[in-house]
Amino acid sequence: MEGSMLTLSLANWMELPGLKLKDWMREKRRNVRNDRATPAEIASYYQHYVSQMSLEQSFACGTTVTSVTRQPGDQEASPPCWRVTGLQRREGEELGDGSAVSDEVPFSLLAHNVVLATGTHDIPARLGVEGESLPYVCHSFWELEAAISRGELDQSSDPVLVVGAGLTAADAVLAAHHLNTPVYHAFRRSVTDPGLIFNQLPKLLYPEYHKVHQMMIQQQHQPSPPPQGRAHNLRDPSAPSSHPPSSSPSSYPGYLSFPRHRVAAFRPDRKCVLESDSGQRTVVQISKALVLIGAHPNLSFLGDNGRPLGINPEEPITCRRNPIEADPFTNRVVAAEGPGMYAMGPLVGENFVRFLKGGALAIASDLARTQREGGDATSDRSMDRWVDRRVTTQTKAKV
Repeated sequence: MEGSMLTLSLANWMELPGLKLKDWMREKRRNVRNDRATPAEIASYYQHYVSQMSLEQSFACGTTVTSVTRQPGDQEASPPCWRVTGLQRREGEELGDGSAVSDEVPFSLLAHNVVLATGTHDIPARLGVEGESLPYVCHSFWELEAAISRGELDQSSDPVLVVGAGLTAADAVLAAHHLNTPVYHAFRRSVTDPGLIFNQLPKLLYPEYHKVHQMMIQQQHQPSPPPQGRAHNLRDPSAPSSHPPSSSPSSYPGYLSFPRHRVAAFRPDRKCVLESDSGQRTVVQISKALVLIGAHPNLSFLGDNGRPLGINPEEPITCRRNPIEADPFTNRVVAAEGPGMYAMGPLVGENFVRFLKGGALAIASDLARTQREGGDATSDRSMDRWVDRRVTTQTKAKV
């Protein structure tokens, strides 16, 4: 969590129990914003929270979990549990320049309960088009910030292409526009689509995103009609574009939006082929492309990347379209291979900090109740739901 842009949530919605965010922020600076904070401030607050609440011993930093599997019980009446394996980075011998050699030491442990809480931003979503792996095509907002810090972008640069119509894409538009770097902005939806996030945000509370929305509306690419007899050439990415991208005059110079367009291909010569809903193609020369269309969680430590745990087991896990299916009262994973697996946060569709606390409380409450009762009173019910779900999935597959 870095950067100077403002968080989407109100500042007090980001706080954790026992430490008022505004009180902490007041100690750090004189002027306290009433509504929103920066990600850097929130990150610093969370780090301070860990030390303030003496939680350091509960964290194992530098750990990579590589496998979470169900372990059967043994003949000595040891109950089934979860085996968690992975690598722990440990600092080794210190070198002459002050740096240290780090080693990754394998570990393996058994646990009665496992909580999946990895978030969903580990793996950027990809377009799956030709040339997407070229060096000038990026999939992270931080890659844009790094390019800016290296002085690679300025007002004389070829335009930066931003692909996507979410808030991260808007942040990228604002960052490039602030440098007076030209921006092409391509997205699949119409600017009036009710599902567009900008059409759902209050204008007074989110003025910077409202500004981007105004740019998207006012500075739209206006395709020129092709010359007679050459319409087919416009659909050929190898043919030159009939006209350079254009728009009507506006108060946002250097920005041009391409609503209802998709990326057809990226070329090695830093040219990108954009295709409209009608099939007309436009080739644009760019300096860098930022594909910001969402992200997926890294659940590689689970079988089939955790796909069987989703509401739709046939699709990858995503926070919006296909989260992990969990019991709403306990946050137990419905399709887990056994009892004792929970999930919280964006993995189950809880995409805001203010919702995380409810998920954590539900899990803690269920663990406390199970311990108090001396066993897993709901394991039979969980297994019944798992079996019912598997039978339903197999029946649908046969149909």
